[in-house]
Amino acid sequence: MSFQQLYRQHKHSIRQLIQFGLIGGMGVFVNMAVFVSANIVGRDVFGVRDNGILLPIPGTDFNIRNYYLYQILGFLVANFFNFVLNRYWTFKSDNRAAIWREYIPFLLVGLAAQLVGFLLMTLLMNPNSPLVLPSDIFDNSTGFRTKSYWANLIVIVCVTPINFVLNKLWTFRFVRNRHGRLSEETTDAG
Repeated sequence: MSFQQLYRQHKHSIRQLIQFGLIGGMGVFVNMAVFVSANIVGRDVFGVRDNGILLPIPGTDFNIRNYYLYQILGFLVANFFNFVLNRYWTFKSDNRAAIWREYIPFLLVGLAAQLVGFLLMTLLMNPNSPLVLPSDIFDNSTGFRTKSYWANLIVIVCVTPINFVLNKLWTFRFVRNRHGRLSEETTDAG
């Protein structure tokens, strides 16, 4: 199969991937803005470091660090931002379900990807991990050298393909198709 045939066959999906990527790029900005703002507020208002302990995990040597809280806050705001734009632009359709019927699956997909993100964040931030970001480069001396900011950005880049595939196949296809079938059944019964 030639490149041109492949392109013609998947043109719609390629367009959606580009739109999803553009929205995702804006979502990265939103996510990072919330993450950085939460870190600054945590540091300046509450006097906590981003790698400080938020909660110890009982019975283990592990802890939930403040940067996980910042990560989830950034995710939640960016997730809703991305959902609204994807709903009305990337995956627009006349067959939309109620907003909450589409947002809940979108959020669940994002949370599933976020679990992968938490694991990756741990690997990038834990000094005993083989994937830890080097402290001689990311020494937290400036915003551009803050290790947690780069770790969060790497997480976003890595989980985006998971989000795209699952949202395309489940949130914006399965949920809408199911909504369309239920609408037809209600119309036929009436």
